[in-house]
Amino acid sequence: MLNMRVLSTGNALPDRVVTTTELAARAGLDAQRVLEATGVAERRWVAPDDDPVTFGAAALDQALAAANMEITELDVLIHASGSFPQPIPDGSSHLAEAVGFRGRPAFSVHSTCVSALVGIHQAALLVAAGQARRVAVVSCEVSSRGLNLADPESSLLFGDGAAAVIVGEAERPDQGIERYVAQMWPEGGGATEIRAGGYRRPRLDAQCPPEDFTFRMNGRRALMLGHKLVPRLLEELQPGLSSGLDGIDLVIPHQASAAGMKLLQRYNWPSERIESTLERLGNVIAASIPLTLHQALTTGRISAGHRVLFVGTGAGLTTTGMIVRW
Repeated sequence: MLNMRVLSTGNALPDRVVTTTELAARAGLDAQRVLEATGVAERRWVAPDDDPVTFGAAALDQALAAANMEITELDVLIHASGSFPQPIPDGSSHLAEAVGFRGRPAFSVHSTCVSALVGIHQAALLVAAGQARRVAVVSCEVSSRGLNLADPESSLLFGDGAAAVIVGEAERPDQGIERYVAQMWPEGGGATEIRAGGYRRPRLDAQCPPEDFTFRMNGRRALMLGHKLVPRLLEELQPGLSSGLDGIDLVIPHQASAAGMKLLQRYNWPSERIESTLERLGNVIAASIPLTLHQALTTGRISAGHRVLFVGTGAGLTTTGMIVRW
């Protein structure tokens, strides 16, 4: 047991709503078929003049208000995102500037879609070790500026948004992270990627095609790997979890796609115990899990004593899961 508790959450979404009907028409596709394939009816995208960091700041401000805290009471700030304003300095610097966080530790965790889970675990380690009392984990994602709109497989899935989670000291000895498992399977690295922008394909490489700077994925490959590897993760989290939800009150999964959500049905998990934001927000990369957690908390789906399972896959390919006792 890693003793901690979630003190509060917050979210922030762009005003612009982009429907699947709109995107399907642009791509010359049937909207109903796209909806069935992706599970996404609409998503939020930032406007051209939006500074996405402001959404991360707004989500954290909301979480601070919910916890009745000031920014000066925060000990550590973790920026847990798959996207970022610029390569250097890392995103935590930009976020810290936006919220007025100075003179204390701030750093970034980049594990694409499971960054928030990694960040929450890091926050819990700091709290449990007595190194911090209150740690904020903020995921701020802007997928829309890195999509290849000519590639419908990826461009129709993703949305923008931000969410924040504040982690603090436990109130009970049985409260906190019961189990955390993360596994890297590098044979899946090419299934989801942005090829350019690093030292292998630098920006000034004249032979680097423009589409290498946009997100691409082999959805079938990613799904097949998930089908093979996620059950292994689940069994390490709790024996029998890949065939039922014994003792689990709610599942907060990464909102990957309709196919990814359907994969959960193979484990005999009751649909009423699976929280989802996919249809109205799409896949918001690392922000998906904390956005879905925020929805579950604000709608009363989680109560003290509940055991909540978090699970997701990310580029790499990485599988990550966590069981938290509320």
